[in-house]
Amino acid sequence: MLSLLRANLRGTAEQSARGQAVAVAKLAADGRLGKVLPLGHDTDFVQVVNGKGEVVAASQNLFGRPAIRVVPVPVAEVGALKPQGIEVHQQVTSIVADSPGGPVLIRTGVSLGAADDAEHTTALTLLVGCPLLLLTVALVTWRVTGRALRPVEAIRSEVAAIGEVEGFEQQLHRRVPIPRGEDEITRLARTMNGMLDRLDLAGRRQRQFIADASHELRSPIAVLRTQLEVALGHPDPQVRAELVEGALQDAERLQDLAADLLFLARLDAGATQRPVEPIDIAELVRVAVRARADRRVTFALDTRRGAEAVVPGDHLWLTRLVTNLLDNAERHARTAVEVTIRQQGATVLLRVHNDGPALAPEDRERIFERFTRLDDARSRDEGGAGLGLPIARDIAQHHGGTLRAVDTATRDSSAGNSPAGATFEARFPAFDAR
Repeated sequence: MLSLLRANLRGTAEQSARGQAVAVAKLAADGRLGKVLPLGHDTDFVQVVNGKGEVVAASQNLFGRPAIRVVPVPVAEVGALKPQGIEVHQQVTSIVADSPGGPVLIRTGVSLGAADDAEHTTALTLLVGCPLLLLTVALVTWRVTGRALRPVEAIRSEVAAIGEVEGFEQQLHRRVPIPRGEDEITRLARTMNGMLDRLDLAGRRQRQFIADASHELRSPIAVLRTQLEVALGHPDPQVRAELVEGALQDAERLQDLAADLLFLARLDAGATQRPVEPIDIAELVRVAVRARADRRVTFALDTRRGAEAVVPGDHLWLTRLVTNLLDNAERHARTAVEVTIRQQGATVLLRVHNDGPALAPEDRERIFERFTRLDDARSRDEGGAGLGLPIARDIAQHHGGTLRAVDTATRDSSAGNSPAGATFEARFPAFDAR
């Protein structure tokens, strides 16, 4: 700031001095140069010296004085001009001009006293004001930063309280405060609350899963133990054989349940890095339907001849999905199960419909929860543990697809229009050979 001020003030003084010198040069060129020269505005002195070093004209304050011999260019200090009676700091300009008597040197000076005073005043002001300004800025910055970071500290302290080792799961219901506004901190708070929601949901699902799994395992184990104890003490060999056969069935049910639990654990652990290959899902369905030729219900397969229904995925997992959907449909069907496969653009649709009881709208999502059975007694008698549909949905999601229960009345005409029953639709991205 001081440098800009100094340059500006000296530039103004230099312009004034040069303007006075140019005016005197015109007088000299016209031969109208008198002995005493008038001073222009802000000009302190004028002196005209010929080629012999003689003063031919000068301002009133230098009239009769010898030529200025040493003038630092472009600024003359007080000591250099003091012998001439000039007691101030000067901006000196020298130009050469032609005159009837030959070339002359014209020197003009403009006082820099006002400029020096302005510089000193500004320097003193900055010397006092800059520390005050810096202190003010520091205080304002500290207050503003503290105010801006106060919500961050509130979020940190709340997360620290939630993250205590003791009772971590019990504290997951707490949420961080959301500050007003729509800035980054507000979005951070909402993201943290979203993460806590997911952690809370995952914790509750895990606890519920453990409780349900314990319940499901306890019942067949208790029945199995009872059957074995009775068989051990029963005297009739035929009754013992029947009891052992029943125990074997319960053991198979336990084995299937353990396999389902292990499969779900692998899905929950994110075991998605499996070989991906083109799978003809229509062929999987044909094989599964042919294997059910002698069941109590009739299976009808609807596929368009020559149409492709190839999806990228794992053969074992997709076979498990198809098997679970057909088992669920067979378990609840009265007389028939309809299976439809269609390629719709970049999507492959697998639809399974049974003519059993219709699903209530509020149950269409609940049935995909683990260990959920709408008819608990019948499902248990027929071997259902409430894991088939959740496993099928997880498999569909791991393959980039979806599985949902739909309203029977909304099905397209290609699959018929049965007034009752339950319909499940799985959609997968079609395989891209490119």
